Amino acid sequence: MLLSDKWTDYELLDASKGEKYERWGNIYLLRPDPQVIWDNGDLLEKYHGKIDAVYHRSNKGGGSWENINNIPATWQIKYNNLCFNIKQMGFKHTGLFPEQAVNWEFMISKIKNAKRTIKVLNLFAYTGGATVACLSAGAEVTHVDSSRGMVDWCKENVKSSGFQDYPVRYLVDDVVKFVQREIRRGNKYDAIVMDPPSYGRGANGEVWDIEKNLNYLIKICSEILSDEPLFFLINSYTTGLSSTVLSNLLELNINNKFKGKISYGEVGLPIKNSGLVLPCGIYGRWENDE
Repeated sequence: MLLSDKWTDYELLDASKGEKYERWGNIYLLRPDPQVIWDNGDLLEKYHGKIDAVYHRSNKGGGSWENINNIPATWQIKYNNLCFNIKQMGFKHTGLFPEQAVNWEFMISKIKNAKRTIKVLNLFAYTGGATVACLSAGAEVTHVDSSRGMVDWCKENVKSSGFQDYPVRYLVDDVVKFVQREIRRGNKYDAIVMDPPSYGRGANGEVWDIEKNLNYLIKICSEILSDEPLFFLINSYTTGLSSTVLSNLLELNINNKFKGKISYGEVGLPIKNSGLVLPCGIYGRWENDE
């Protein structure tokens, strides 16, 4: 498992009975997490008076935030020179997945060590954690997501990080249709990163199903890789999907065409007050030997 353990502005402090207690800058949140099936005490009682907001699940799906203390509509946290705008979202999220820092480190290192201009394509790009990381390393980035709100949020993160004048394109588009058009246009990329949801809808209502569509997407993405690709990274939070599946997809669709090395596994966060580790999804990486 790869651990994102170099944060200063974020901490996973504790986890128990389906909940996790976190520090986001100077804001302390209690949120649900389905991976936490162990019992390490009642967090609401354990940290009484030290929680700023709690997310309560609804039996009908979704849920809502209970703000115990006054919380700003948005606040910022930093990871080295990367700056992210944090907000309380309707479905328990904050707009950032801190466990992805370990993948940001990988991408930054690969781009800097390449000693050439690297063009990166970020698909299902969300609020742009990977986009900001790749820009910081000197890459040119194309950021694609079907949600205009998420693309606008990425622009905020890029600006807050001081990278607004860096080479980045923002597109609100269905990722499959975008890649198909890039094939016809003859555009190429040195690196591709994607974080496909289990299910979703494109900008014009296109239906995405990871089990039905992921293999095809990776296959057509191989057609827009440059002659000397640097890396291909897949993140996933889909329940029940093994990282070995991602390895198999990369082997058949990428490594058979561009020889390199594949790594795969889980990403996670250390839990400060218990010494345990919270698993937070899976990854699959193909990389060249540069």
